[in-house]
This record gives sequence, C-alpha cells and structure tokens, in this order.
Amino acid sequence: MSTIQKKYYIANSVQTIRTTQNTSKFQNGSFQARCQNLNRSRGARTHGKRHVRTLLNRVSEAQVVAVCSTEQSELEWARNEYKDWGIQVYDSYDQMIQHSGLQAVWVSTSTDVHATQTIAAIEKGLNVLCEKPLSTNMEEAKRVVEIANKNSHLKVMAGFSRRFDASYRNAKAQITEDAIGEPFVIRSQTCDLIDDTGFFVRYAAKNGGMFVDCCIHDIDLSLYYFGDVIPKAVWAVGTIAHHPELKELNDVDNGVGVVEYWGGKIAYFYCSRTQAHGHDVCTEVVGTKGKVMVNLVPRLDNVTLAQKIGISHKVQPEYWERFEDAFATEANEFVASIVNNTPVPLKLELGLMSLKIGWALQEALLTGERIRFNEKGEQLDGGSASL
Repeated sequence: MSTIQKKYYIANSVQTIRTTQNTSKFQNGSFQARCQNLNRSRGARTHGKRHVRTLLNRVSEAQVVAVCSTEQSELEWARNEYKDWGIQVYDSYDQMIQHSGLQAVWVSTSTDVHATQTIAAIEKGLNVLCEKPLSTNMEEAKRVVEIANKNSHLKVMAGFSRRFDASYRNAKAQITEDAIGEPFVIRSQTCDLIDDTGFFVRYAAKNGGMFVDCCIHDIDLSLYYFGDVIPKAVWAVGTIAHHPELKELNDVDNGVGVVEYWGGKIAYFYCSRTQAHGHDVCTEVVGTKGKVMVNLVPRLDNVTLAQKIGISHKVQPEYWERFEDAFATEANEFVASIVNNTPVPLKLELGLMSLKIGWALQEALLTGERIRFNEKGEQLDGGSASL
C-alpha cells in the first residue's frame, strides 16, 4: 500500500509551521499548523524565533509556513532569515491567520494578547497552542476555554512546558509509583538571570505580575504532583531588589508565595528575576515516605572544574538552555494530537486553575491579606480569583 503524505501548516503571532502526516484520506493536501510572534524578545534571541527553529529542526510532522511581528526590525530580520524556507512574513496577526490552508497557530506573544489571539484563531477554525498563561484576565481566560469547548473538534492547549520535561516527568512517575508515599509539601522556584537591558521591565507591564507570569509554572507543577487539589488559602510577600521601575506597576522582582490546599497539602514558591549566577529552577516534593528533587543544583552540563580556589561548574544562563528539549517534546505531542486526531496532552482547563491561584497570590502580595477559598475553590471575599 502506498504512503500518502498530508502536510499541516501552523502559524503563530510570530512564526508558522507545516506538519506532515501519513494518511489514506488525503493526497497532496495541505495543513498549516503554526504562527508565532517574534516580538517576545530579548534582543535578537526571541521566544518566537526559538520556537520556529524547534519546529524547523525537531518536529518532523510540522512545517513552518508563516510568522508575524509588528516591529520593523523583526520583520526585516525574518524576511532575510526565512527567505530560503518559503516562510511568509506578516506584519499583522489578523492577516496571518488568513493564510491559505492554515490549520494551526502557536501563540507566543505577550500575555495581554494571548486570549484575543487564541480566540481569533479558534473562530477561524484553527488549532491553537497558546503559551502560558491564557490571559492576564480571569474572565478572558474563561472565555477562551468556553469557546474552545464549543469547538471541540479543534485542538486547543495551554503550553505548560515543564510537564514535558524529562526530569519533571520522571519525578511524576516516581510519585505515581509510590516511591515517596503521599506527597504533602512542594517547594518550587523559578529564578531568572538578572536582566540589565530593560527588557524585563517592559515585559512585566504586559504580563500580569510576578505570580501570574514568573510563578505560573511552579503553580502548575504543584497541581501536576498533588493531583486534583483545591486551594484553601494563599498569602504572599515580595520585594524590589534591582528594578525600582516595578513600583509603578505594583509588582516586585522577588516574591515568595504559599498555597494551602484543602486536604493538608502545602506549596511554597520563590520567584526571582535577579539571579547573578544564571537560570535557577528547581522543585522538591516531600512525601510521607521520602522526597523527590529536580535540579536542586542547576548545571549547564556534566563538567566540573577543580582548581586551587575550589570546585565549580557552570549554570544555564536562561530558561531555553534548561527547557529546549521540553519545548520540542511539547511541540511534537501537540502536532501529533492534530495529525492523529487524539486528545491534546494537557487539558485547557488546567490553565484556569493555575491562573486562578496566580491571581490570588498577586492579590495577597498587593493587599498583605491572606486570600481564602471554600472547598469548592470559590474565593470567600468574592475577589478576582474566583472561578
């Protein structure tokens, strides 16, 4: 029997990819699966550009067909960089999602436009992988889920990349296999290398605050490892150590948050944008019979240097060096769900609970109050974190 190839095209508010599929139903068909925004950048190294490279080099069933940006320098760079790949470069997201044959979009823009871009793609009949979180606004996030559920034939997923990391998956397997007993305490941190370019401050203005943006992965990991848990109370504190401009944004560059879940489980989070040594992300899960730890001592590689002054090793400078493989796994599994018409690896609703807790922590940070929830997860004072 002959093999027939079906191509899928993906677009994002910066980048677009095409996927390939073996099928007996379509011959020489086309499917566009991704487009990303090149704007979410630190100089020339952008999140969108990195995702395009991943799709081009590590996702065999996808092909980038379009990218978009609103910045002239990014547009010029993309036209030159992608000209040999046949990738269309757009200066408008709305125009990009009109790209002929497009079937999926990867939204990798600032958080304040995640919801509107995701909804626009869904309404165009496109599959969507949206970076975390779904929105800076709970109502918008709920609307994304509502519209996605009404279009259940489409694949729509929030990108919580750490669930696709081999080490975090290994830890989950250890917990599932009862290696540490019942988990009851999680300590998790996301600490970024200090940024002196001004990017972080500009980025912070569009992304909801320390706990909604930087801490969202740690919150998600607590849900990943604890399972189906409901918050009972949250409280948070923070400080500004390096970026005084954040005061006008009601934000901090270092924050500590605690979540008490119903059933006696506790999660402790530390988030920072000011580390001197590099990207320092780790998680520790304590159970009734032991504990499992992920990346407690961050390393760039397996090289250790011994000198007169002591023993040392290098640390990954950014999140990308730590999670590049996780992003590739995420992209491959999302594309596979489209190609094989199977459920997405992560339910979209998971993004709502993480965002709900993130906003409660942000509220606790700003008010100095302990935010409480009933056993249904409803905020007792009727605040913005209620679902």
